Amino acid sequence: MDQNWDSPQNWGKPEPPKEEPKAERKGIFRSSFGSALLGGAVVAVIGAVLLLTGGVKSSGGGTTTIEQTAAPIAASSNESGGGSGGGNTVDQIYKADGNGVAFIESSIAPEESAEAFNPFGESESQGGGTATGSGIVLDSKGHILTNNHVIEGADKIEVKLGESDKEYTAEVVGTDPASDLALLKVSAPASELTPLTLGDSSKMEVGDPVVAIGNPFGLDRTVTSGIVSALQRQIQAPNGFSIDNVIQTDAAINPGNSGGPLINDAGEVIGINSQIETGGNGSDGNVGIGFAIPINTAKEVISELETKGTVEHAYLGIKGGTITPQLAEVVNLPTKEGVLIASVEPGGPAAKAGLKGGSTEATIDGQQVTLGGDVITEAAGKKITNMEQIIELVTEKKPGEEIQVKYLRDGTEKTATVKLGTRPAKVEEASPQG
Repeated sequence: MDQNWDSPQNWGKPEPPKEEPKAERKGIFRSSFGSALLGGAVVAVIGAVLLLTGGVKSSGGGTTTIEQTAAPIAASSNESGGGSGGGNTVDQIYKADGNGVAFIESSIAPEESAEAFNPFGESESQGGGTATGSGIVLDSKGHILTNNHVIEGADKIEVKLGESDKEYTAEVVGTDPASDLALLKVSAPASELTPLTLGDSSKMEVGDPVVAIGNPFGLDRTVTSGIVSALQRQIQAPNGFSIDNVIQTDAAINPGNSGGPLINDAGEVIGINSQIETGGNGSDGNVGIGFAIPINTAKEVISELETKGTVEHAYLGIKGGTITPQLAEVVNLPTKEGVLIASVEPGGPAAKAGLKGGSTEATIDGQQVTLGGDVITEAAGKKITNMEQIIELVTEKKPGEEIQVKYLRDGTEKTATVKLGTRPAKVEEASPQG
């Protein structure tokens, strides 16, 4: 649940060790071995401190000033991509879509919040209070999409729509902690509901203009603009699993923007603003790097949340990292690319199929590596060159489906058929994946 960043229960403690951003990493590794990569599980938080863009308690004390740009949003050069080609100005997008952004206020009783999950992997005590976030109106029936961490643990959720001060009590239709998404519903008249158009996040390109609308620091209906600054990022959900194909943006996103829309120049929602990177300097605010869950991911989740209230994700049960030519040379691996398994979850799908992790710990290029495990070179008929491919492959599958995995053990190629399991509720610190 969203918290006041200045309170003792803030999300940003303790800070994880700093690493170079993945896109700039020049050393031996392209994927950390120190993270629980369960074939769709948690990845390392690369770079500085990554924070959920949670809300602030309504009793918080400080004053925050947010400056809004008056400059028009540039027309997208991607004619077949995220924008319409003609482009809209920021004020045009705001006027068209602003009323479709909900203001969400979640309340939680102290006795129901003894153990709250810290996105950096520790349980912490949490007092009750009120926190704010944002949401996206999906239809005239009152369905609203937001981040799961905005409403998790709340005993009461109030929603305001558009410019109205009228509050509606929201019902939780379903939640998916693994994708950090939640579906709410309010009983509001259709006249007060302004559904937003959902775009196609796969068509976005780096440099495409975007607009964020939300309620940062409880300041409702705030708009900021920027560009897509990177694609194909991975972030960590509060329950420890990874979310892939994430959109990175320099549009200002701050605590309270959680669950709000990232919008292209055609006025279509292409992402759900969820996390920010603070630079690890003790600041809680935006430093020009924000992350939005792609709307295509949300589309896959929404229907299941509406019909079943939850989403089942496939699970492979390995921890590993990407092999680079430098790593292969240093430790004399039989291949220059693939995924080196550090460990397998006991009793998990990979373990049942006979895959094995390593047994020798080493420090190479300043990073901890577990050596001696199997090396995956192919999965489901596709050549595997990095861990991200395995995560994406498993994410696309359903529990119970089988995939063939080719791997090297002591230089000999072997094949295993893995029946994918159902992903557990969260990554346990005590487990080998933690």
